[in-house]
Amino acid sequence: MATYVGVGEPRVARWLFASTAAAWIWLVVRLYLGYEWLQAGWEKVTGSDEAWRFTLTDASWLKTGAGLRGFIEHAALPQAAQGPHSAVNYGWYVAFLRWMDETGPSDLIAKFISIGEVVIGILLILGLFTGIAAFLAGLLTMSFGLAGVAGVNPVFFLLEVLLILAWRNAGYIGLDRWVLPKLGTPWQREVEMSGSPDTAPG
Repeated sequence: MATYVGVGEPRVARWLFASTAAAWIWLVVRLYLGYEWLQAGWEKVTGSDEAWRFTLTDASWLKTGAGLRGFIEHAALPQAAQGPHSAVNYGWYVAFLRWMDETGPSDLIAKFISIGEVVIGILLILGLFTGIAAFLAGLLTMSFGLAGVAGVNPVFFLLEVLLILAWRNAGYIGLDRWVLPKLGTPWQREVEMSGSPDTAPG
């Protein structure tokens, strides 16, 4: 049988990551990140830097992986050959980038990235499955960082980690306010089935 240890958390952490009052803070973070991800993904989907274009160009990441290959060739792989202190610091990731630099994988992954960024942006703006959207955004941000690109990525990653920690209230001013109580959580259902945490199987 499992035993449970209760460790109190600081009042400020409880307020920041669980209170409805702090949801206004996360609304601002969500809208900022959501807009940035949606815009970045939309530019990849359309293949154009023109703001909110609604027609696909030949450079659309849905049509070709050339944009992704261009990113790898010009931003990542040249830096990978600069020695032990290069921007791309892991040999296994260099190998992964070189594999993606081929036509087949890059075409498929480019579609996933472009659509994924749009979906992440929409979910964050709507406050729907905020913790999951922030986690997926963090994975993309980390992958760009591993490829040697800094830019806004450190700030994005910090905000995404904070949204993950605030998954309970980050989407309260959004659809999570109604969706999460309806769906519940897997661990909540386990407790309901077993009767109480003290009787949960270990």
